[in-house]
Amino acid sequence: MAEVSATEPHPESAPSARPGPGREPEPGGESASAPAVIETRGLTKRYRGGQLAVDGLDLSVPAGSVFGFLGPNGSGKTTTIRMLMGLIEPTSGTARVLGRPMPGAARTVLPRVGALIEGPALYGFLSGRDNLLRYDAADPTADPRTRRERVAAALDRVGLTAAAGKKAKAYSLGMKQRLGLAAALLQPRRLLVLDEPTNGLDPQGMREIRALVRELASDGTTVFLSSHLLDEIEQVCTHAAVMARGRLITQGRVADLAAGARGRLVVTTPDPGDAARVLKEQGAGDIVTAEDRVTAEPPDRDLAELNAALVTAGVRVRGFGVERASLEDAFVALTGEGFDVAG
Repeated sequence: MAEVSATEPHPESAPSARPGPGREPEPGGESASAPAVIETRGLTKRYRGGQLAVDGLDLSVPAGSVFGFLGPNGSGKTTTIRMLMGLIEPTSGTARVLGRPMPGAARTVLPRVGALIEGPALYGFLSGRDNLLRYDAADPTADPRTRRERVAAALDRVGLTAAAGKKAKAYSLGMKQRLGLAAALLQPRRLLVLDEPTNGLDPQGMREIRALVRELASDGTTVFLSSHLLDEIEQVCTHAAVMARGRLITQGRVADLAAGARGRLVVTTPDPGDAARVLKEQGAGDIVTAEDRVTAEPPDRDLAELNAALVTAGVRVRGFGVERASLEDAFVALTGEGFDVAG
C-alpha cells in the first residue's frame, strides 16, 4: 500500500509513502460543474532504457463516480496511479488531483485521499489492529482520542474484526488486501484510489469489497478502481477508461462504452453445425459453436431475414436473438484483440 508521510517509521516491508489524514468534504460536496477529481493532460512516463510505460494519457474522472481504470496487466495502470499519487515523477505532461497539481501539491492533496496501491505493506510482527494503530499514530493530524474507535470501525467495515488480533504475517493475501483497505479508510476521504482491490480474494470476499465500494460512493466518495477484471469493472463502476500498451483507448460511462460495441448473435438449436454453416454463408463472423448453441458477430442485414435463412435451410431454431454487448466486446472492437488477463 503506497502511502505518504514524513513521520512514518520504516518497517521491514514498509510502504515508501503514506496518504495523509483525511477530513470531511467541503460543505455541499462536489457539484456537477466542479473540476474533475482526477485530470491528466499528455501524462507520459518513460523509464530508463526507453521503455514507454504511459504514453500521452488524457484522463478525466468525474466527481462522485466509481471510475474503473481497465486494462491487462502491464498496460500502464499502476504506473499512472503512482504518478497521480506523487510517488514517481512523470517524464512529461500534467496531472491534477482534487483540482491541484501533482506531485507539487502532494502535502495538500494526499490528506484527502485514501490509497491501496500494489498491495499493502505491513509490519508482519504486529497484529492487524496494531498495524492500523501504528499507521494512525504516524498521522500528525489524527485525533488520538478517537483512534481505537476508528480502527475498530475500519476493521469491521472490511470484515477483519475476528482476525484483528492475529499477526499480519499470518494473514492470507486476501486478508492483507482487506487490512490495506482498512488503513485507507481510517479517515473520511474525498477520493479513494484502489489498485486491484480484489486481488487474492475468494468470490465472497470480492462481492463484499464491491458492496463496500458502492457504499463509499453513495456516501459521496469518488472511487478510482484499477483492475484487469472486465467483469469487476462492469458490475461496480459508473465510468471507465480502457488502457492498452500504455495508451488510453477510450473512456466514458460504462453503459455507453458497452453500447458502442455490437452484441453477439445467439442461436439455440440442436443443429449447431448446420446453423454455423448458414450463418457463415449469410456473412456472420467470429462463429463459435457449442453443444446446442451458436454465437456469432451478426452480419449487416435484417435479423429476420437471417432467421428465415436458417429455417429455410432446415435448421431447427429454438432460440434466436442478440445479447447485449459487454465491456469485453467493446475492448475487442476497439483494439482488435482479446483481453489477456495474464498481461
